[in-house]
Amino acid sequence: MTTSLDPIELEVLRNALSAAAAEMDVTVWRTSRSTIVREMLDYSTAIYDRDGFNVAQSVRIPQHLNSMGYALRRIVDDFIPLADWQDGDVVIANDPYCGGQHLPDILAFRPVFHEGARVAIVGTLCHHLDVGGMSPGSYTATATEIYQEGLRIPPLRLYRAGRRNDEVWAMLGQNVRQPAIVLGDLQSQIASLEVGVANLRKLAAKYGAETLTAACAALLDASDAAMRDVIRRMPDGVYAFEDFLDDDGISTDSPVRLHATVTIAGDRMVVDLSGCAPQVPGPINATLGSTSSAVYYAAMACADRPIPPNAGCYRPIEIVAPEGLVVNARHPAPVAHRIAPGHRLVNVLFGAFAQAVPERMPAAYYGCSYVCSFQTETADQRRNVLVEIEIGGCGALPDEDGANAFSFGMHNNANIPLEMIEAGMPLSFAGYGLLPDSGGAGARRGGLGLYRAWRVDAERATLTAQMDRFRFQPYGLAGGGPGAPGRLALIRDGVRTELHSKVSNLSLRRGDIIRLETSGGGGYGDPRARDTADSARDAALGYVTAGR
Repeated sequence: MTTSLDPIELEVLRNALSAAAAEMDVTVWRTSRSTIVREMLDYSTAIYDRDGFNVAQSVRIPQHLNSMGYALRRIVDDFIPLADWQDGDVVIANDPYCGGQHLPDILAFRPVFHEGARVAIVGTLCHHLDVGGMSPGSYTATATEIYQEGLRIPPLRLYRAGRRNDEVWAMLGQNVRQPAIVLGDLQSQIASLEVGVANLRKLAAKYGAETLTAACAALLDASDAAMRDVIRRMPDGVYAFEDFLDDDGISTDSPVRLHATVTIAGDRMVVDLSGCAPQVPGPINATLGSTSSAVYYAAMACADRPIPPNAGCYRPIEIVAPEGLVVNARHPAPVAHRIAPGHRLVNVLFGAFAQAVPERMPAAYYGCSYVCSFQTETADQRRNVLVEIEIGGCGALPDEDGANAFSFGMHNNANIPLEMIEAGMPLSFAGYGLLPDSGGAGARRGGLGLYRAWRVDAERATLTAQMDRFRFQPYGLAGGGPGAPGRLALIRDGVRTELHSKVSNLSLRRGDIIRLETSGGGGYGDPRARDTADSARDAALGYVTAGR
């Protein structure tokens, strides 16, 4: 029997599902242990239909949310069939070659049963502080195979029918640098799943399993239709663009090409990534799940109408990415900084879409995760790990300046407050603020990057950095100038030494300062068109200076 839903009932259920995902989000935030989860908010939560397709999500990280469904489908298609999932099971994984993205991101899924039948699945993803590997924070910049990057978790049951697998739990704790924090964050994910299950059971009890199933299908169909409508109203044509990553950290003089050809025909879009560089030795490769996330985000971001984000949005988009490319790496390529090609691919796609719908597309944003991982060691041999992910300036729009130091694109992170870091680790701050003159010039100015400087107060410390945009600046559009490049430096005894964008386990000592400067966004339009009033305001705010 087919269940029909009137528009009001469907909208009530859509909001109820979104609220359930949001309550899961709040649960992680309130119960997590690490600063990367609790303060930076590097986690996501989502609701899936009974077959594993995303129907609702929290307002969290695009890189996570568009790829969690890909991972879930890989798990159920290739490893643990849905028919084998029981009430109370919790399935976890982090292996990029089993549907994940990179090893610090641990996925956790739990089925929802009502009256003996599976009616939904709930999921969480947390970026964990450390999962082992060559460098603290598991972001080593010099890995040449995934075995060096940390603990790989294939799809497995952490809980079976409600009972925790203590052997797996112990194995996880034995392989990470700060087990109490990592296992605490994992327990936070489990609590979030419990909240999601409780809310979905209430919905199933109130409306019936058949109605809930029908609502999920209708929501996917509605987003499919909305996405097709957006594509249909874009001019048919073939649009190509490219940009480059600085290098892979191993071959430091070899740029890495990201190229996309977008074909729009009617209500379909084909994104061909065949022109991207082959996979590289260093850890800036991405698997197809991670790359798909970037493509879907870019397509939805250029929409000119609201579209409820779910798996229905992906149906009209075809991705062509042969295996063995940097955007579809073959095992065992390292992938710790898989977000580097993801960010850059978004900028590439924005550049292609700007040829089709120039009135709504921005110049390039900073397009990089500026990852700094510190491990400090005190005289009594206490060790602490800190992972920070900084951002930069946004690209200008045709009618608006770019936002300053704003989490954009594949990001949706917050900053970790200085006070939280200084209270918990032997690190202090020698500076933090907007970086003058870093936004691209234009009729509309690109957003400013930022600077952040960490001072080591421990006896010993190490730094690992995974960054980019030091050579290839964020592009401007319509005559706008590029954003400033990023920079990283060690300041020791007053002497500044410039560092490469990718650093592994650099030894630091008490008093050393690490200073990061992130790139600004690209400008839009001829700078001469910026009127006098805007120029005077910029000068008053310090956007135009003699230099950095």
